[in-house]
Amino acid sequence: MNDDTPPPVTTNDAGIPAPSDEFSLSAGAEGPLLLQDQYLIQKMAHFNRERVPEHVVHAKGHGAFGFFEATEDVSQWCKADFLKKGTRTPMLARFSTVAGEQGYPDTVRDPRGFALKFYTQEGNYDLVGNNTPVFFIRDPSKFSDFIHSQKRRADTGRTDHNGQWDFWTLSPESAHQVIILMSDRGTPRTLRHMSGHGSHTFMWVNAAGERFWVKYHFTPEQGIENFTDAEAKAMTAEDPDFHRADLWNAIKGGDHPAWRLEMQIMAFEEAADYRFNPFDVTKVWPHGDYPLIPVGRMVLDRNPDNYFAQVEQAAFEPSNMVPGIAPSPDKMLQGRLFSYPDTHRYRIGPNYNQLPVNRPLVPVHSYNQDGPMNFAPGGDPVYAPNSYGGPQADPAHFSDPAYHLTGEIVRSAYHAHRDDTDFVQPGTMYRDVMSATDREHLLTNIVGHAGNGPGLTTDVASRVGEYWRQVDPDLGALVAKALGNGG
Repeated sequence: MNDDTPPPVTTNDAGIPAPSDEFSLSAGAEGPLLLQDQYLIQKMAHFNRERVPEHVVHAKGHGAFGFFEATEDVSQWCKADFLKKGTRTPMLARFSTVAGEQGYPDTVRDPRGFALKFYTQEGNYDLVGNNTPVFFIRDPSKFSDFIHSQKRRADTGRTDHNGQWDFWTLSPESAHQVIILMSDRGTPRTLRHMSGHGSHTFMWVNAAGERFWVKYHFTPEQGIENFTDAEAKAMTAEDPDFHRADLWNAIKGGDHPAWRLEMQIMAFEEAADYRFNPFDVTKVWPHGDYPLIPVGRMVLDRNPDNYFAQVEQAAFEPSNMVPGIAPSPDKMLQGRLFSYPDTHRYRIGPNYNQLPVNRPLVPVHSYNQDGPMNFAPGGDPVYAPNSYGGPQADPAHFSDPAYHLTGEIVRSAYHAHRDDTDFVQPGTMYRDVMSATDREHLLTNIVGHAGNGPGLTTDVASRVGEYWRQVDPDLGALVAKALGNGG
């Protein structure tokens, strides 16, 4: 700005010029303040409400805008418009830690959220995943309990590693995620150097109505880099906002991070007899069975202008699926289809999709009425069906993909497939994927985490050794010995 250019005039939220930036209206210089000072009241009322409740999970997040470009022809599998080769779609990405609050250091050991919003010509498509291809549990009925075990205790107000290990060791399906968390992948060096995964299984549908089961994988073109446990802990003291600063500075400096999108694609009929249950989010599909197929490229090239409006108020929901993409029977995904939009209705307000960061590029024709923050109320008619020219659904062109289901109404685990055990995949990862250095760091990280703070109770410590023994006998023996429970 030119030094001779006068600054703009302060206004209230209605655009009316403000009488003062410093002084309230009072009855004389020494007298009480006046209720008629609406500018003061507006400032105080807004300040009292300017912090919406933080996310229950994924509270501390960092975001950036960019684009996704479909670089390959995937029309044989999916008819979604934004996946047509050559299409470039604007998007928003939000990365986050899971367990900690807003002020937590960025580099603590934790999974990272990897949430993407694609502003497509068929409406917003949200892909809400993590930097890991699996999760701790497979049934949403355990989700709140899992999160409570990672949060602060009711009595002391402190986080409690004993509670975490108590839950994990009583939930053997957690082993695959926990071995990743306790490896150096649990402490990514930067957000730019970590992978992203849709984690769940989704359905793709092509123009002919053929159905496929798919998994999303985003691989950073910058490469994958992690901190050691010591490096991550040191950075919590040096700069608790390290990941936020790194992403911001890289984009500001023109070093735009990019990820390649690659898919695993399974024929619809193959799911029934696949050796692992393909809808169990605690399992992966080995790449030898379903190799990665290139699809496109995501680039982040613009920082937010206002962190609160564009990152904190960004609302991602797995239920936002455009034509050509649909849910699978993954139980955790099914639970999230309800949980995410319901969270936004509570945290941000029922009309959160009208906020600029969440608003789609295409027109919205809805019969939803009223509520707070209703920026675009519709006129009559306000109901359907109607005979006055209101919007109408078009099931002939936009229908939900159907498939046959049978079975009794039960509360039970998934039916086990041929190779389904909770420890086979983490055991394979430990023996066949991790290097000797990776295994050494894993052991150090497990023992350091389990022994942190007050330490584990005798019962939980014993179970931790047995938990890892089922992953790998040698690893379990080393953990048990380190925790004082024998070799």
